[in-house]
Amino acid sequence: MACIGASAQLAPPKVPANLRAPDSETVSLKVVGKGKQIYACTARPDGSFAWVLDRPQAELTDAGGSVIGKHYKGPVWEATDGSKVGGKVDQRANAPDPNAVPWLLLKSTTREGNGVFSHVTYIQRVDTQGGAPPPSGCDQSHVRSEISSDYQATYYFYHPRAQ
Repeated sequence: MACIGASAQLAPPKVPANLRAPDSETVSLKVVGKGKQIYACTARPDGSFAWVLDRPQAELTDAGGSVIGKHYKGPVWEATDGSKVGGKVDQRANAPDPNAVPWLLLKSTTREGNGVFSHVTYIQRVDTQGGAPPPSGCDQSHVRSEISSDYQATYYFYHPRAQ
């Protein structure tokens, strides 16, 4: 698991201004998530129906293609070293590809364990491919049914800069 130390720096991705991590943070890890976005057919208060994201289910791989963890409902990212980080969406922007899930800036809400995710403060999801819900198929007869959509994204994990 390549966590970047003081001798090497990972550059943050080029993103819209609202998705930039604060200047007080630095990139500590870059991984690719590949898996599924799982949606549930849900009735809305106005009587309409929509596919609503229930959870991601993805493997996280490093630059060499080695699996270093997984991403699942929460959202939570869990490393093979046992460390975990949970996050909450802070900002979003439409992906350049209209069939891809949005790009996100998430703020860490929980951290567990001692490892690669121990000090993560922000997470960016960028370079998304696929993952959008289907445009139709959710109606009264399909309420609570699930459907999945294949996706891939690059995740950047940030921690506070050394003072």
